[in-house]
Amino acid sequence: MEKQNKHLDFSNQQFYIGIDVHKRNWTVTIRSNKMVLKTFSMNPDPKELISHMERNYPGGKYYSVYEAGYSGYWIHRELTEKGIKNKVVSPTEIPTSSREKLTKTDKVDSRKLARELGNDSFRGIYIPTVLEQELRSLCRLRYQQVRKQTRIKNQIKSYLNFYGHKLPENCEMKHWSRKFIEHLRELNFEYAMGKEQLEIYIEELITVRTRLTRIIKSIKNHFTEQGKEKEIKLLRSVPGIGFLTAITLLAELITIERFSSIDKLAGYLGLIPSTRSSGEKDNVLGISILGNRYLRYLLIESAWTAIRHDPALTLAYNNYLRRMSKQKAIIRIAKKLLSRIIYVWKNEKEYVYSVVQ
Repeated sequence: MEKQNKHLDFSNQQFYIGIDVHKRNWTVTIRSNKMVLKTFSMNPDPKELISHMERNYPGGKYYSVYEAGYSGYWIHRELTEKGIKNKVVSPTEIPTSSREKLTKTDKVDSRKLARELGNDSFRGIYIPTVLEQELRSLCRLRYQQVRKQTRIKNQIKSYLNFYGHKLPENCEMKHWSRKFIEHLRELNFEYAMGKEQLEIYIEELITVRTRLTRIIKSIKNHFTEQGKEKEIKLLRSVPGIGFLTAITLLAELITIERFSSIDKLAGYLGLIPSTRSSGEKDNVLGISILGNRYLRYLLIESAWTAIRHDPALTLAYNNYLRRMSKQKAIIRIAKKLLSRIIYVWKNEKEYVYSVVQ
């Protein structure tokens, strides 16, 4: 009689792991051979998950997936370092049935992730290196501080209008000069508390501006250290693309080879219109709310500048205006500008004005 093998061996068997990631716990589903083996809750620790798989299913081939979100990519890096083939996917690209939409729970989400991973439904998003991720975070911090600065300026203008203080005509300028801020400080209120509130707003504005200066200086230093001067110079040759827009393009896209076509990149930025079809009716709903918001707003701003400097884009914009609104026309110009950015970046040639596409 043969002696029974008491050691588990899952050599060459494939296991698909769906991880619903949360700050305090993970819900994990393990599938194999199109069957759910288990769904359980665990501590948010990649090492514990790896230990669980090696202890219960030794020798197997492990594949895992989780949604992109607040947790970033550190989980991905720890899993891949230990031999698990992991993917990070965009929540918008996960196939979801009608039943799953009605019963959305952590358990349902983790099972869905494991199932679709086993069906090879996921492409997975681009994973930047730690250096690339930190440069991107620094550029996004600048964007957040710019929005905060705009919010404070609007609060100041609203506050002064509320008390009947007339602002000089140049107060709408993006950069408030030191002279203008001193003018604000000299405004009088009937009681001290009114002026004190204005001073608090001004102090907050100056704090944000000081922080912005520091961030921009840090960005310049780090991009110089990484030898990005040539790429920045090429991108800045495109009309409407200044230094900050150029570095944001580099930080967000990292490499232009990630995108196989202009439509793929335009979709990533959210410059492709949403559509809804039913029968013979096709409704265009406007540009998608999805996409990289950090680049989209910069590219649209750049498009407004570009139509004033490049005659070819001026002509294209005027032609669009004959059949659509200014807002729709500038979105199409932004896509044309994107095409030019791709050409300059890929071919390492500076922009040529007045070229009609």
